[in-house]
Amino acid sequence: MRLFQTLNGLLLTCCLLPSAAALAAAAPPKLSVVATIPGPDGGWDTASVDAVARRLYVAHGDAVMAVDLDSGKVTPALVAGKRLHAVVPLADGRALSTNGGDNTATLFETATGKVIAAIPTGLNPDVAVFDPSSGLVLVMDGRADGEITLIDPKTASSPGKIAVGGKLEFAVADGHGTAYVNVEDKGEIAVVDIAGRKVTARYKLPDCDEPSGLALNPAGGLLVAACQNKKALAVQAKDGTVAATLTIGERPDGAIFDTKRNLFFIPCGEGNIAVIDASSATPAVIATIPTANGARTAALDPKTGKIYLPTADFAAPAEGEKKYTVVPGTFRILVVGEK
Repeated sequence: MRLFQTLNGLLLTCCLLPSAAALAAAAPPKLSVVATIPGPDGGWDTASVDAVARRLYVAHGDAVMAVDLDSGKVTPALVAGKRLHAVVPLADGRALSTNGGDNTATLFETATGKVIAAIPTGLNPDVAVFDPSSGLVLVMDGRADGEITLIDPKTASSPGKIAVGGKLEFAVADGHGTAYVNVEDKGEIAVVDIAGRKVTARYKLPDCDEPSGLALNPAGGLLVAACQNKKALAVQAKDGTVAATLTIGERPDGAIFDTKRNLFFIPCGEGNIAVIDASSATPAVIATIPTANGARTAALDPKTGKIYLPTADFAAPAEGEKKYTVVPGTFRILVVGEK
């Protein structure tokens, strides 16, 4: 996962054939940017929605930024961190954030930001995901050693690690004891048995450069991985069969599955979201939603269907430099919804 301090489910008939409704593509959603939420300067990475607390969290530089999804109130720094990558809401008024700057995860109270514990992780802890079957949070190491640090929020400790290998990116848990992890430098999805603490399969992603975002349709058993070479691969979760290779935009760094709409959304840093229909026999891109340059991670509010994307404006690099820089005072969260 790259910090943004620089630019860089089928119904069957009685004859066991797909119904016409299942084969028909979904109508493109009528979504656009309907609002923006300003925030403080600083780098950022992923965003997440706490559906119970009705909050949006953004891993924003050295603090967790929080937004009340009903009132719109912004808390610029709910809890401190060091080069934050991800925030994982938990079901008991707590959350866990990952700190790439000091190789820890912070367990904190969401109402007050009070820190409960700082838990050691592997090197450069990046994306993290909650597994409801075990009650554990899985933290992906962002370095090439490729370990998953397991964290038990109840005891505020780590019961162990899972060796995967490679540079780990986005991960999803199916709720039944299996996690799927994009391995960026190997172009594959690692299938992880959480209870067994082991990798049980590796799905190669053909012609997929540096897979980052990953989302799962649990009912349909379909994974969608976002690739840096303007592609997305739809893969069967049971065996790794590639169901479709899709064309998307540049610089994707996230993926979402919307259960209500039965759609995948892939935010692309070039300034759009690729919308992928998951209801037809063959997944397909059915629309693109204009956003803004740099908006490449996103979070979905399951209650309203709105999508939140952090971004900012960028200045061209100075002579002799390669990196773009964020223009001060321009950080904001784009809100995508129906007008």
